Amino acid sequence: MATPSIPASTTITVLPTNTKPSSLPSTLKSLSLSGKLDEALHLIESHPLTPLPLHTYDALLHACISRKSLHHGQRLQNHLLLRRSTKGKKGRGGTQQSLLEKPALKTKLITLYSVCGRIDLARSVFDSALVGTAPESVWVAMAIGYSRNGCSKDALSLYVDMLRRFVQPGNFAFSAALKSCAELGDFPFGRGVHAQIVKCKDESDQAVYNALLRLYLECGCFEDVVRVFAEMPERNIVSWNSLVSGFAGRGQLFEAFDAFRRMQVEGVGFNWVSLTAVLPVCAQINALCNGKEIHAQMAKSVTRPDMFVLNSLMDMYAKCGVVDYGRRIFDGMERRDLTSWNTVLNGYAIARRMEEGLKLFDKMVDSGFSPDTVTFIALLSGCSHTGLTQEGLKLFHRMRTEFGISPSAEHYACLVDMLGRAGRLREALKVVKSMGKKPSGSIWGSLLNSCRLYSNVPLAEAIAKVLFEIEPKYPVNYVMLSNIYANAGLWEGVKMVREMMEKRGVKKEVGCSWIEIKNRLHTFVAGGGIELRNSEKYQKLWSELMEAMRGVGYEPDTRVVLHDVSEEIKKGWVCGHSERLAAMFGLIHTRSGIPLRITNNLRVCADCHSWMKTLSQVTRRVIILRDTKHFHHFEKGSCCCKDYW
Repeated sequence: MATPSIPASTTITVLPTNTKPSSLPSTLKSLSLSGKLDEALHLIESHPLTPLPLHTYDALLHACISRKSLHHGQRLQNHLLLRRSTKGKKGRGGTQQSLLEKPALKTKLITLYSVCGRIDLARSVFDSALVGTAPESVWVAMAIGYSRNGCSKDALSLYVDMLRRFVQPGNFAFSAALKSCAELGDFPFGRGVHAQIVKCKDESDQAVYNALLRLYLECGCFEDVVRVFAEMPERNIVSWNSLVSGFAGRGQLFEAFDAFRRMQVEGVGFNWVSLTAVLPVCAQINALCNGKEIHAQMAKSVTRPDMFVLNSLMDMYAKCGVVDYGRRIFDGMERRDLTSWNTVLNGYAIARRMEEGLKLFDKMVDSGFSPDTVTFIALLSGCSHTGLTQEGLKLFHRMRTEFGISPSAEHYACLVDMLGRAGRLREALKVVKSMGKKPSGSIWGSLLNSCRLYSNVPLAEAIAKVLFEIEPKYPVNYVMLSNIYANAGLWEGVKMVREMMEKRGVKKEVGCSWIEIKNRLHTFVAGGGIELRNSEKYQKLWSELMEAMRGVGYEPDTRVVLHDVSEEIKKGWVCGHSERLAAMFGLIHTRSGIPLRITNNLRVCADCHSWMKTLSQVTRRVIILRDTKHFHHFEKGSCCCKDYW
């Protein structure tokens, strides 16, 4: 759409007003600040011959931009065109014409039209500015307008055109170009802009540095993120958020949390973006104390957290094993979305409290929310891990017939796992063969785990053969088959699997556990912790515990050791599992009665599960252990999983 033109027959009617011309600028500024755009424009149009300073029009356009008022902006532009036309007839048009062509007003008009989604009008104003020599601010306004409307390629083309016209880019232009590069994932172009920044004589501002951080973060160049961050003369909350998000995105959870801690120490504080980055980290490393501390800081904030932050907070509590905390937040939310419901449902699923989860699901449907694929993954996995096979089968049927959701590979994996855990291996295998799509590794893996539970060696061998073809480098499948052979006493089979792993270069992941004590995370690896195990406190406590545990019937189950060695050696290896080291460290460094919260990077072995149950009995401690698949809540010699895991 072209710039509005004024018909030749147009006449100006001077409307009556009591406002004195000398007070017009201050009155208009006041009206602009209060958002009374109709009154402001009526006043301007009532004094068509009264000259006004540039800052008056600038303030009015700024108010139009803030309220995204396209109509009022166009009225003002028409007024300026009309003044130019009228003044030109009288031979005195120079002042007003130069006012209309001022870069500040051009920039404001371009910004207004772009925020209102009229990129065509913005471009029309921009093209009119190119008649002379447009400064950088006009180019940047147009580039930002393109980017704002999803036209990042056009923004970069504009940047190139600006360079061709020998307009020297500054910090605003650099920031706009880098933003478009990040949105497009155009790493080479972004590198080129970075090179220009390095060569530029002017000092880069914080916005440019933050744009560089975002570029390298979006392009997966985290080493460059760290380097740029280290070079920054000053860092603000946006800079720190980029670093925390970068670490978290790479799975460097401890580094992400350390960066969040450092930004607090340096007095940067946090915003809601910071919390949506760090709360998932707390959830993944089971850092409940730190998560609670963040929650406390949120409660002290004068502004209310948005729904996305509250969803992250609920997810943190659910994945740290305290779903009741998450439910309280959920019940207190003024507004919820589907993610809010799914988060609490998933919390009930991983806590094995599916009776409450199913009630909440019914409440969700009654509230008018339609479940999605994520909803049913949570429900089906929860039913699988709690033995609610019939309820799970009904949900799978409702998913397709009542809610029209086609089962994905994840849904089929849950269904196969559910049937397999219930000992219905033939039905599970029938589902795999009749699902109408190629089974994924997770589906075959669920079936292999069922073979482990029910010691079905022939079926396990057949399934493992398929898994080794589709996931040749995934160590869990090899370890599970080794477990099945070891439980059956087939040591030649264990040896064969070990040799296969060596030949294919597959390495078993080292067991690692961590425990949070006094806001610090302490990490242990299987077979490690030599200094701890050789300490006097450890050996004294270990002897006392083993004597007490043997007194209530505990004996090590050495079948979990996948090596054909003596029983004494097997017992020694089992005692060095990382979750036991973490538990012993917790017992030594916490007061009696304090719950122990331990996270393990692997699936807990059968003997460690029995050991934890007995430990909770003889120490009268609550122990919460989270592995890669489940939460185990040990108390008074029993586990919440009821040994169904």
